[in-house]
Amino acid sequence: MKKALMYGAGNIGRGFIGQLFHMSGYEISFIDVNMAVIDKLNADGQYPVYITEGDTYREYLVTGVHGVNGRDNEAIAEAMADADVMATAVGVNILKFIAAPFAAGVRRRMEKGIEAPLNVIICENMIEADHYFAGLVKENLNAAEAEYFDTHIALVEPSIGRMVPATPKEIAEKNLLAVCVEPYCELPVDKSSFKGEIPSIQNMVPFAPFDFFIRRKLFMHNMSHALTAYFGALRGYTYIWEAILDPEIKELAAKALLEASRALHLEYGVPMDELEAFSANLLERFENKLLGDTIERVGRDTKRKLSENDRFVGVVRLCEKHGVESTHILAGLAAGLHFAPAGDDSSCEVAEDVRKNGLSHTLATYCGIAADNAAFEKISAFYAKIEKEGISNLIS
Repeated sequence: MKKALMYGAGNIGRGFIGQLFHMSGYEISFIDVNMAVIDKLNADGQYPVYITEGDTYREYLVTGVHGVNGRDNEAIAEAMADADVMATAVGVNILKFIAAPFAAGVRRRMEKGIEAPLNVIICENMIEADHYFAGLVKENLNAAEAEYFDTHIALVEPSIGRMVPATPKEIAEKNLLAVCVEPYCELPVDKSSFKGEIPSIQNMVPFAPFDFFIRRKLFMHNMSHALTAYFGALRGYTYIWEAILDPEIKELAAKALLEASRALHLEYGVPMDELEAFSANLLERFENKLLGDTIERVGRDTKRKLSENDRFVGVVRLCEKHGVESTHILAGLAAGLHFAPAGDDSSCEVAEDVRKNGLSHTLATYCGIAADNAAFEKISAFYAKIEKEGISNLIS
């Protein structure tokens, strides 16, 4: 049987990529440092994926699975040597920790004289995560190994559109491995990055040029999702579906998506009706109650999400490039500066910096927005208005 290796046995690993590998006939090994998950994978050899369908779930059983201890570099190297295809879904901040074990796997394939290329889908929420991870891995390789890496290992960038939030408590209590997902299950990938024959994986859509899909995901899906969370937090909601059913929040999200659509239309020539249809579909998907997707999960880590190349500032810069107004996106960014739930150290750090050092310092330090930037005045006005009046009639 063909072998797939999934670095990261979290929700995306099990609930999306793992399911696609299984649908495509692969035996799957998961690498993770969570030994409770690894032990359960090895004990059960399977796990359930609960796909929301209206008010009910449809269970899909992923079988033929194994677990690999993420702290056992020898086991990881052997698993990589045996793999026919691979993916990562560990989180951008964790990539630096898996670079050395990954490099050991590259070295093992080279030592065994494996000529078949290994295509690795890098499922991390970051533009050019493939290039970033390649740099980290090469720091652990000598010249000959780096050459083998360049010729035999392909890091492929995807666009992860499926929503796989934290598993609802009532499902997780029945089975540690259970995952709850939305029906949407398409995986666009960068066709130009593959080495050798493109692996046959159901629902994977190789496409080139791929930059549009990456930006559409980040600047539309991720931006509007976070914006909904930040406005929802200000209204005291717990779940994303509650927030998006609030007419004022839905209107703010829809208008922010329209601004992003205009910028992407001018940058890539994609028809506006296609982008507007994508926006409408997103807003409908946010209403999915069975996902139990929380405001806190979607909004967390504003230090990253409000940074200069991420979902808010990145699309604001694209709007500026094409002379498109980004008023509603900037309002979402201002709302994000207020977001500071307990236990979210990243977001608390940003919110505290505003209080201690002032908005101009925070926007320059965390968002790359200087006081002389046209966006600065709008963000300042929105921040102050939110602080005094909340989000009602935020934009006249």
